[in-house]
Amino acid sequence: KKARKYAVMKRMISLRDQRINEKDRAKAPVKKKEDPSAIKEREVPQHPSCLFFQYNTQLGPPYHILVDTNFINFSIKAKLDLVQSMMDCLYAKCIPCITDCVMGEIEKLGQKYRVALRIAKDPRFERLPCMHKGTYADDCLVQRVTQHKCYIVATVDKELKRRIRKIPGVPIMYISRHRYNIERMPDDYGAPRF
Repeated sequence: KKARKYAVMKRMISLRDQRINEKDRAKAPVKKKEDPSAIKEREVPQHPSCLFFQYNTQLGPPYHILVDTNFINFSIKAKLDLVQSMMDCLYAKCIPCITDCVMGEIEKLGQKYRVALRIAKDPRFERLPCMHKGTYADDCLVQRVTQHKCYIVATVDKELKRRIRKIPGVPIMYISRHRYNIERMPDDYGAPRF
């Protein structure tokens, strides 16, 4: 008795195979000849109308701040009250926003991070529903910030910071020396310089 080879796939005949009836057979794709005189179209991403050089006109008090999982955890380690410290940093009213993906990420962390979960469920936090599949929070935050330039992103994650720096007009809030700091915030908005 001959043993089957490990992980051998069943071979399927292609839909263009000669053994399939003529009427059931898939047709070969017809290539269109390119017209050399036709205008070539390129998709160039349109710059948002809210950006004026480095100034983002959609940013202004009350500030909406997208919070990342590790930002909450590092705030707990540094013994910082999220909302109060944000207001101390920006000298204005701040509304921390938390997406379903970030909530899912905190819930998955388990019993060790129950304090972070309790803080995330604070009624002062605004919940933002996610319509996409998967719960990878970094992609969700980057996509949301690319579409709507009205958010400040609060994160300590170096990789996420690097990705957000490529998007123009989005300030980043981070923790340094037991206080919140902000980078890429225009001077006119009253963000402190350290």
